[in-house]
Amino acid sequence: MNTYKVGYFVGSLAKGSINRLLSRALVRLAPDELQLVEIPIRELPLYSYDHDADYPPAARAFKQAIAEVDAVLFITPEYNRSIPGALKNAIDWASRPWGKNSFARKPSAVIGTSPGSIGTAVAQQQLRGVLCFCNSPLMNTLEAYIQFTPGLITEDGQVTNDSTADFLRNYMRELHLFIERVLTVLPREG
Repeated sequence: MNTYKVGYFVGSLAKGSINRLLSRALVRLAPDELQLVEIPIRELPLYSYDHDADYPPAARAFKQAIAEVDAVLFITPEYNRSIPGALKNAIDWASRPWGKNSFARKPSAVIGTSPGSIGTAVAQQQLRGVLCFCNSPLMNTLEAYIQFTPGLITEDGQVTNDSTADFLRNYMRELHLFIERVLTVLPREG
């Protein structure tokens, strides 16, 4: 099997984000065939098409980071039953200007955690709609809505619940297989 570089976005800007903890767990549980690297969104200014002719350095670096990965993984909280503003802003930067959409034909997946019992389901559904519009082949199964409880994931990404660890490990295996299938049919353009 091939090795793939997966860029991941943490949808929260909070330093103590539980989704950042989830990202650490996913890095630990990923199969050897997946190399995960964070693509930070914190430094991006608010998007405006006024910048389309000349992107600021942070946005150019952001688009370059996406170009350097084989697939993307969105690890996101849910804010007011929606996508966090910072994450939507990042998607807007990456998908513009017209004709230079960084997500086109790039495999993607969505996961998230929250203290609530529906574990980011609404935000994930909205994010799937946005990624569909961005022409990003999306892993639709398996879906992953993780209810976070105190101590579920340690600061270094250790998952303390065996069934959750098994589920996340399987999620990452499925992501690897999905990326391989997509890139077999839609190879990266040179």
